[in-house]
Amino acid sequence: MTAGKPLIALDAMGGDGGPAMTVAGAARVAARDPNIRFILFGDEGLIAAEVARHKALGPCVEIVHAPDVISGEDRPSQAIRRTKTTSMGMAILAVKEGRADAAVSAGNTGALMAMSKLALRTMAGIDRPALAGILPTLGKHNLVMLDLGANTECDARNLAQFAVMGAAYSKIVIGVDLPRVRLLNIGSEEMKGTDTIRDAAQLLREAEHLHLSFEGFIESDRLGRGEADVIVTDGFSGNIALKTVEGTARFVTDLLRRAFTSSFRSKMGFLLSKPALHLLRVHLDPNNYNGAVFLGLNGLVVKSHGGANPHGMANAIGVAKKLAAERIADRIAEDLAQIATKAAA
Repeated sequence: MTAGKPLIALDAMGGDGGPAMTVAGAARVAARDPNIRFILFGDEGLIAAEVARHKALGPCVEIVHAPDVISGEDRPSQAIRRTKTTSMGMAILAVKEGRADAAVSAGNTGALMAMSKLALRTMAGIDRPALAGILPTLGKHNLVMLDLGANTECDARNLAQFAVMGAAYSKIVIGVDLPRVRLLNIGSEEMKGTDTIRDAAQLLREAEHLHLSFEGFIESDRLGRGEADVIVTDGFSGNIALKTVEGTARFVTDLLRRAFTSSFRSKMGFLLSKPALHLLRVHLDPNNYNGAVFLGLNGLVVKSHGGANPHGMANAIGVAKKLAAERIADRIAEDLAQIATKAAA
């Protein structure tokens, strides 16, 4: 990365909003940081038309035409064969070739994971990459959760490695010195859960040299209580938990909206409660926490929610920018090297 001038590769065709949403998000970031630069991959004509709407983007954008697009229905195996011709694949290759500091896409998660893993390869000491994201809590700060969908099946070793990567990530995005790590389980008692989860817990308890504080199991109804900094699980359970949290947030806001419009008295109550409801909406809006990162790769790839608005896309780009500046891959590698040294000693 050029000092103070991050370069982000954007899959402009990914997500529900396509180029309009991606370019608008990039424009928001450029308005705050005039040093940032972008390479936009996708349909050159569509992208250029959107860029023309945002004056802040003119000097900092390069458009590279991509003749093909990965759809939401494409299987990872199909996507891999089109890495060199699709907007998603070309953005990832820009990172591999050193032309960009990070890639951001709101497209097909499975395809993004498969192409990223093949192009960038997994870091030494890591068996599988994991998708990590931020969830809001009632505590002093938010939490990191992984895996959110990259690996549907994991063994105990995978989960222990996720804990190491999640701890390194939380130090950057949350700012905690000794992250409190917990494994997602069906109960907090030591005998609960599968053999894999219990074995992972044993590995983490015995690894006193890790740069984290392992504090046992946590149930899904405690996710938002601020009782952990990092929550580790397999991608199957993690994705279900994430979608449940997002769905519950929408349910609560929709229920309140319906309740406050049911009568004249409730509408008056809405006016009195409007500041508090606005705070609630901001706290529950997934766009404010958008931007999950694939940890464990030799390069930085950030996944934006497919339905993100420009504010959400800007947040995902902000995550990529911050992690590139903080050298997240190098910091994970340093932690792994120290762990290996201490384990050998």
